[in-house]
Amino acid sequence: MITNGNNIKVFAGNSNPKLAQEIADILGVKMGSAKVSTFSDGEISIDINETVRGEDVFIVQSTCSPVNNNLMELLIMIDAFKRASAGSITAVIPYYGYARQDRKVKSRDPITAKLVADLITAAGADRVLTMDLHAAQIQGYFNIPVDHLLGSPILAKYFVDKGLADQEDVVVVSPDLGSVTRARKFADKLNAPIAIIDKRRPKANVSEIMNIIGDIKDKRCILIDDMIDTAGTISNAANALRDLGAKNVYACCTHGVLSGPAFERIHNSAIEELVMLNTIALPEGKEDTSKFKSLSVAQLISDAIKRIHEEEPLSKLFEV
Repeated sequence: MITNGNNIKVFAGNSNPKLAQEIADILGVKMGSAKVSTFSDGEISIDINETVRGEDVFIVQSTCSPVNNNLMELLIMIDAFKRASAGSITAVIPYYGYARQDRKVKSRDPITAKLVADLITAAGADRVLTMDLHAAQIQGYFNIPVDHLLGSPILAKYFVDKGLADQEDVVVVSPDLGSVTRARKFADKLNAPIAIIDKRRPKANVSEIMNIIGDIKDKRCILIDDMIDTAGTISNAANALRDLGAKNVYACCTHGVLSGPAFERIHNSAIEELVMLNTIALPEGKEDTSKFKSLSVAQLISDAIKRIHEEEPLSKLFEV
């Protein structure tokens, strides 16, 4: 694709090459030729096998596990393209790692989300394109433009197509107080009410108590969160809903981090189906697991890339 005399060049690190290929296919461009390799001592090497002088380069790289390797790959790729005289460099980061370290919780804590933003900027990125940041204020940590896409419309469409919109027995459930705004916006798309799980620990070494605000008895419940990591919160929430009379329990999120015991917890939980976006690639052998459904964000990211390249507004893509 050529506009304003420049080509779109899509390159991928090792974190999610399948998504990068989908994006390139939708844009109608060939995947950029670059090799990311590792020396025997662990150092990362980047070989760019085509000219990028004056071109609009888009690097697709989620900073998911292994977080530090993927982050370093991204930084080194940005530096390599900058030194190769790329016209512009956009870091396409579907999942932004370290986003949970966005503030000081206690004395002497780092704010690593800000540090990562500084590193990406210092490496030479001109723009960042990302999805569902754990903390929206991270956009303000950058001194370059940040386009923040939202995954909830894709998730909502899936449940609409599944026949769960405008149904009296459907309830959207926030797994904690911090996800209420997200749950409310999601519920609006399904024309459904919301319920909230309020977790409290009465005192130290006493089991957590889950109070559910809202009517979930004999309802089909949809839990929504921005990410699921070890799946403790979402699994406990699903089990609590089942124990209190929910008819069915579904869960959805933008980022399926799924580390540690996550797969086992979800399999053993009351969750009938977990719907995620493919901002993070599922581990090999897990793609066809019956409880897990992965939806592609390639079309949304491709639309954003096209608009950035053609210098058109992205505001339509931010609609919630």
